Amino acid sequence: MRQKIFNIDIVLKKIKIQKKNQLKIGLCHGVFDLLHLGHIKHFKEAKKYCDILIVSITSDQFVNKGPNRPAFNQFQRMEALEALEEIDFVILSKEISSKNIINKIKPNIYFKGPDYKNNSKDLTKKIFFEKKAVEKNGGKIFYTKDVKFSSSSLIKDYMGIFNEKQKNEIKIIKKNYDLNKIRKILDNINGINPLIIGETIIDQYHFTQTLGKSGKEPVLVLKELYIERYLGGALAVCRHLSSFIKKMNFLSYLGEKKEFLSFIKKGIPKNIIANFVFKKNSPTILKKRFVDKLTNAKILGAYQLNDEFLYKENLNSLYKNFGRLSKNADLFIISDYGHGLINKEFIKKIKKIKKFIAVNVQVNSSNIGYHSLKNFNGVDCVIINENELRYEMRSKQEKIETLMKKLINDMKLRHLVVTRGSSGVIMATKNKNFFYCEAYAGKIVDKVGTGDAMIAILSLLLFSGVDNKLSLFLSSLCASQKISVIGNKEFIKKDILLKEIEHLID
Repeated sequence: MRQKIFNIDIVLKKIKIQKKNQLKIGLCHGVFDLLHLGHIKHFKEAKKYCDILIVSITSDQFVNKGPNRPAFNQFQRMEALEALEEIDFVILSKEISSKNIINKIKPNIYFKGPDYKNNSKDLTKKIFFEKKAVEKNGGKIFYTKDVKFSSSSLIKDYMGIFNEKQKNEIKIIKKNYDLNKIRKILDNINGINPLIIGETIIDQYHFTQTLGKSGKEPVLVLKELYIERYLGGALAVCRHLSSFIKKMNFLSYLGEKKEFLSFIKKGIPKNIIANFVFKKNSPTILKKRFVDKLTNAKILGAYQLNDEFLYKENLNSLYKNFGRLSKNADLFIISDYGHGLINKEFIKKIKKIKKFIAVNVQVNSSNIGYHSLKNFNGVDCVIINENELRYEMRSKQEKIETLMKKLINDMKLRHLVVTRGSSGVIMATKNKNFFYCEAYAGKIVDKVGTGDAMIAILSLLLFSGVDNKLSLFLSSLCASQKISVIGNKEFIKKDILLKEIEHLID
């Protein structure tokens, strides 16, 4: 079998002569996670209309077909395609859409399957950009008539990527909701106007190569490769919400010298209206994490912060901003990292407004022993992880449901949500009903910010009166989407969530 897998630059050189000789170049693009009869018929039909058929596949990092996908990695998928007689070249696309591949190859014909003929059904809307790129380069789109099979259904039903509990859970969701119902639910939250309150954190990731122990001292030596910065803390909550709602207000503090203000302004979507207090004698919170590039494992953390509560002049400004912003807010979403923004007096002012309040309280290395959930008695929803619950209740051994009942009674909560890592998530309500959801994370890259992704969507769904089980399921999918990327580099996107749901309940 001749070699067919090349990088795009080599393919461009190889097809240069064919283009001069007026041979037709065809391009197919997709994930092709499980090569099946529908794909084979698609390629056979495409080859009838072109002389050279190129197939590009989406690299693993951009596959958004739900948890545990792709089932086959990019190298396996390329090797499977290479074996097909109809295909002349196989290339890897390291981007979220094929637009740039189209612009480089400039195919005469771009082939899509019959399920794309109605462009409006493409939840990601990428087909519109692809179509525009094809036509701009003088080509046309051709929709093949092959029999439609679903890789997702075949993988889901026969390859064991879900355990029995997950299969049963998906079956229950599928029985009660189809994709259109879920889309309408997510569309209905679009007009909600939340006020998000919490510390702004700049996450600075130092990607390194581990060299080993120093020759003279017992010190680990790292070679720094490059640095990336992400918008973290409560700003991550805002970004996660940005594709779901029209507009939101954000209230937070930055350092006295306004460090990173321009970075923040460039990085936030336009529908986030940021309101900052500039904290006296304080830097903007910067959390440096040193990461081994090979494994993505964190080696060391170094924090730049002043977690004393705001000074009087800052508090006056904070309360004034809150009074103004709270008037038009439908609900409050609070991410309290214990770094000096939210004191007891501020919590009283928030609760006095009598609106829906959702809280993510985080115990971390700098506030452990000082931070307590009890300040948020009477709120509508609290999200914590199991370790934080056990720390709060001072119990290692008691059954988690027992601890949740006690905390709901003590704090008079409407909803308590406890995340449990690979064991999933549990929600308890004030009338002691329990709702469970499995964890759907495939590859775990970074747990930082997972609670922020969950509270963002869950709070809006609960505020809207959406069924508890569905609310938990959708927010768990959001958390799984977040945990598969490093830090807060990416945020949850509505179209990707819908695409994942489509593949799960197909």
